[in-house]
Amino acid sequence: MRLNVLIALGIGSALALAGTALAQQPAPSPAPAGPPPDYGAPISNEQAKAVAGAAVAEAKKNNWRMAVAIVGPAGELVYFEKMDGTQLASAEISQGKARTAVLFRRPSKAFADQYAAGNTAFTTFPEKPVASEGGLPIVVNGKIVGAIGASGGTGQQDGLAAAAGASAAK
Repeated sequence: MRLNVLIALGIGSALALAGTALAQQPAPSPAPAGPPPDYGAPISNEQAKAVAGAAVAEAKKNNWRMAVAIVGPAGELVYFEKMDGTQLASAEISQGKARTAVLFRRPSKAFADQYAAGNTAFTTFPEKPVASEGGLPIVVNGKIVGAIGASGGTGQQDGLAAAAGASAAK
């Protein structure tokens, strides 16, 4: 009798803990609305400077220190700028965010969201995506011409600076 009570208590505790763990799982990211844009002609150096300039202006306006990288459709570096006082690691991180955004044709934050939801399959990809906010594709006339990566602030600050830059693309 006593053994049955202990078994029942053990099973009940396990179910309660499992229910709590399941309730704490974040909701999966919604599926994209449609296919991402196709690649277009590579961003020009002049366009890249304008995009980076808009991101740096956003960072200065908010007193953030940033490194900003602009890459072409193949992930090749086109333009880079690091503001004075930016942490040294941000130089590589910004380039990684930009490469992630262009090679996978989606914001780098999509990988951060997947990781938070427990999906780590992307960590096995040959090209390792940077799973952090701040990398965005640059779309001009419906085509991906490159990407921007910003690093140096919080993830949200990096994302806002990158968005300011990407929106300046023409």
